[in-house]
Amino acid sequence: MRCCLFLIVLFFLSPLRAETSTAPWLQVVRDTPYVFSAGLYDNLATIRRWVLLGESYCIESQRHLLFDQRGRFLTWFDNPGDVAANQIELNAVRERLYRDGEVHRWIAGSATETGYPFALRCDQPHVDLAASLDRLLGTTEEDRVWGTWDGITAGSPEQPWSLAEVVIEVMQTQAKRRGYDITPAMQRAFLGQILIESGARKRSFSAAQAVGLLQLRPEVLADCELAERFYLHRMAQVDCAVRLYQQNDRNLRPAFEQRFGDLPQLKRERLYSLLLVQAYHGGIGRMLALLGDGEEGRAGRELAADAERYSAEDLALGLVFHNLGRISLGLDSLYYSVDVAIAAEAVCNAEPGLCS
Repeated sequence: MRCCLFLIVLFFLSPLRAETSTAPWLQVVRDTPYVFSAGLYDNLATIRRWVLLGESYCIESQRHLLFDQRGRFLTWFDNPGDVAANQIELNAVRERLYRDGEVHRWIAGSATETGYPFALRCDQPHVDLAASLDRLLGTTEEDRVWGTWDGITAGSPEQPWSLAEVVIEVMQTQAKRRGYDITPAMQRAFLGQILIESGARKRSFSAAQAVGLLQLRPEVLADCELAERFYLHRMAQVDCAVRLYQQNDRNLRPAFEQRFGDLPQLKRERLYSLLLVQAYHGGIGRMLALLGDGEEGRAGRELAADAERYSAEDLALGLVFHNLGRISLGLDSLYYSVDVAIAAEAVCNAEPGLCS
């Protein structure tokens, strides 16, 4: 197994091209002071909750929300028609916000180019967090599961478990076998990831060839020595993801401690769990670049030097935000950690015992 795990390391530590883009909206990012990261998480999380949960201004799905580079909500509008009409209206609202002094600049967007202020659609047809949570928690009998894997038995045909219970059983058992410590923060994040990655669906497939509960790519599943017939096996997916977490942890922790090791313990643990989540999403190589000594690591150095100003969540988002457009980091990377945290919060509110 050591050989195969080494292949996983090579896959995620492969050299990253330091991308440079001349997209106009990225100049907004480059010109944003680092201190604007303070409050970024709370601001952005408020808007993402509206989108994911269909709340507040997103109680009507056919709307757009606009926000600035600090994640602050600016305004909303009802979609006037088709995609083309919506884009015309979106740019008109951007221009109006600039004219009214709400933002310091505006940039027209298109079907292929991001504009500024940033925008989100309330309509997210692939997202149904309430239904995903029901599947994870086994709210109905049909959502309850059982299975066996690698000597682990979870539930039975007569007494099936919730998917969350199965996941935790595999996580804790396999981590213990490997001498790996799963912290409560990591367990909460892991459950949140299942909701965001697959909607807690076993048969989930992405355009990038990722499959299953935790959206693992075939080459990663193969490196976990899984036969193809087990690629969608829920417990096998969790087992492989735990190995990936452990491998990411082994590579990330030294760089993290060097950059943020002086933070108070609780803040340090919270930030670390967020960066592990981001490493799962974008690859350990990108996270190491964000904590390194190159240009991509500049934001990390600046934020760490003034870390008491920011929450752990602000630090995690700041690392990504100030590197948008580099090493294949886009707005989806910015949203990912926020969405996982919102999903994990939903799990903990529904079943506090899963998060203790």
